[in-house]
Amino acid sequence: MSYSARRGFSNGSMKPTGAQRQQEMQEKIQQMQEEMAKAQSQVEEAEFSASVGGGVVSAKVNGKKEVLSVTIQPDAVDPEDVEMLQDLVVSAVNEALRQADEAMQNSMARATGGLNLGAFGL
Repeated sequence: MSYSARRGFSNGSMKPTGAQRQQEMQEKIQQMQEEMAKAQSQVEEAEFSASVGGGVVSAKVNGKKEVLSVTIQPDAVDPEDVEMLQDLVVSAVNEALRQADEAMQNSMARATGGLNLGAFGL
C-alpha cells in the first residue's frame, strides 16, 4: 500500500469505485436530459410546411403539432368537387405533421447518441 498527498492511501490501483462510476453515470444522464430538452425546444419552435396538388394547397405546422396555417389557391376551389379539396387539405396537414415528427425523432436521436430510450419508457 502506498500513500500520496493527493490520493491518500491506495493499493496502487486507480480504478474508479462503484460510487464514482455511479456519479459519472448520473452526470452523463443529466447532460443527456439537458441536451434532449434543448433539442425538443428547438424542434417545437420550428415550422414545417407541405404543399400538395401541385402547390394548390399548403399547410404549415410547428413542432408542437399545432396547425399554423392552411393556404388554398382559388383554382383549387371547385364547388362540384369539395371532397377533393378536403382530401388535399388533409394530405397537406398530415405531411407537415410527419415532417415535424421526423424532425423531433432525429433531434432526439442526436441528443441521446442514438440510444433507444423506449426500453425505459421514454
